[in-house]
Amino acid sequence: MYDERLTAPLTWWLFPLGSGLSFGLIFYLFGTVPGLVAFIAGGAAAAVVLSSYGSARIRVVQGLLVAKDARIPVEALGTAYPLDREEAFAWRTHKANARAFMLLRSYIPTALRVEVVDPQDPTPYVYLSTRDPQGLAKALETARAELSPAG
Repeated sequence: MYDERLTAPLTWWLFPLGSGLSFGLIFYLFGTVPGLVAFIAGGAAAAVVLSSYGSARIRVVQGLLVAKDARIPVEALGTAYPLDREEAFAWRTHKANARAFMLLRSYIPTALRVEVVDPQDPTPYVYLSTRDPQGLAKALETARAELSPAG
């Protein structure tokens, strides 16, 4: 089993603070209480948005690769290619295929590219930003082996 949460870096949590400060200063013109309420509401709203963006999960469980909302049976997946920083950048820019499923997070430099071998699926590959591409590739290989008749 594999489970990874793609959380935003700690420095990104300064954005909700800045948003709250901006709203607070704008509404401070109407008084101290509106300024304080706007500071709290603006910061909380920005924190919810950031938390939602950073809540993406990648899991390999019960014969499935679950990436955010996608659920892909491991039998439909082919070879997994761990990508270092340079290759990951190439596959999310000039080598990218518009039909591929991509779970991108700009703050994660490494990734895993997995071929889709299901003839019914037009998706050529799955691209997943991950901090542990080798671990995810091994988890997929293990899940595939567990499902095979010899495994």
